[in-house]
Amino acid sequence: MIGDHLSEFGGLPVFEYVSPAGMASPTERYDRRPAPDALAQLAALRTVRDYAWRLGVDSYEPEEDFREYFASFVEAAETTEVRAMVIGPADSSEAQEPGTPARDALVEHAAAFTGLKSLFIGDIIAEEQEISWIHQPDLAPVLAALPGLTEFAVRGTGDPYMHEKSRLGLDIGRHDALRSLTVESGGLPAGIARGIDAAELPALEELELWLGVDDYRGDTAPADLARTLSGEAFPKLNRLGLRNAEDTDLWVRALADAPVVRRIRTLDLSMGTLTDEGAQVLLDAPGFRGLRRLDLHHHFMSEEMEDRVRGAFAEAGVEIGVGDRQKQDGEWRYPAVTE
Repeated sequence: MIGDHLSEFGGLPVFEYVSPAGMASPTERYDRRPAPDALAQLAALRTVRDYAWRLGVDSYEPEEDFREYFASFVEAAETTEVRAMVIGPADSSEAQEPGTPARDALVEHAAAFTGLKSLFIGDIIAEEQEISWIHQPDLAPVLAALPGLTEFAVRGTGDPYMHEKSRLGLDIGRHDALRSLTVESGGLPAGIARGIDAAELPALEELELWLGVDDYRGDTAPADLARTLSGEAFPKLNRLGLRNAEDTDLWVRALADAPVVRRIRTLDLSMGTLTDEGAQVLLDAPGFRGLRRLDLHHHFMSEEMEDRVRGAFAEAGVEIGVGDRQKQDGEWRYPAVTE
C-alpha cells in the first residue's frame, strides 16, 4: 500500500527524472533503484506527455538542492506537455521544513506546466519514512498556482512532536477544475478536514481521506466534515472514502442518516476497524443499499457478520468488498496504516 513507490499515476506509468548532476555521479540511491539510464530518459523526454514524472531527492543525505534539481527538469522537458507529476522527498527528513522546497518549486514554475492535470506530493514509502513523520507545509498555494489541476493527492500531514513550521495546510478556498482530492495520513488533524470541508470545489467527484489515529493527531470527527456529509459541500461528489479510521463504527453511525450517502455511488470504508456493531448499522440503515459499491476491506467483523453483510448487499445489487478480516489484539483494533 505504501511499501512501494507509485508505478502509475494519472493513468500514466511513472518515470523518474534524473538531473544532469545525478547522471554524472550515479551513487547508490536511497531506494536501491537501478542506476539511471541516460538513453532511456532521453527517449522518455521526447514523449514527455506519455509519463507521470517523478521528481525527488535522497531523503537521508540529499546531494542536490531540490529547487535546482526541479529547475533542471523544467529546462530539459517540454513542460507544457507534462500531464502528471509525482513528487518524492524534497529535502532531508531531518530538515526543519522538508516539504517546503517542493512547494516553492511548484509555485515558482507553475506557469510552465499549463497541461498538468494530476499531481501527487509525498511519494515516500515506509522504508524511507513512516507516514506520520512525513512533513508537508501549507499546500494551498500549489493548488492556487495550478488552476487547471484535476487530480491532487498528498501523503503526510506532519509529525505531532516535531517540525512546528511544517504542518500540512489545505485551506483551498475555491478551485474550479479539481475532480479528485486525496489525503493519505497516519492521523488527519481536524483543522485540515475543516479546511477541505469549507472549500468550494464545484467539480469534485472523488474525495478520499485517510483518517488515522488520535496518537498522530487524527482527531477528525464527523462534525468536522458537516458540509460534506450533508451533501452541501460538493454537488458532483460520487465517491467518498473515509479510510484507515481508528473508529470506523463511529463513521458508519454518522453516515447512516447522512444525505451524502443517497447521492454518491461508491463508499470506501476500507483499511479501518469496522466491527459487528458498525456492520449492524450498515445492515439496518436503508440508505447504504442504494450504493453501487461498498468497500469494507480490512475489518474486524466476525466471520458470521461478514457473511451476512456480503449476502445482504449482494442481494441489493451492491458490489461489496469485505476481505482481509483482522483479529483484535486484546482490547485494541488498529487501522491498516499506522505505526
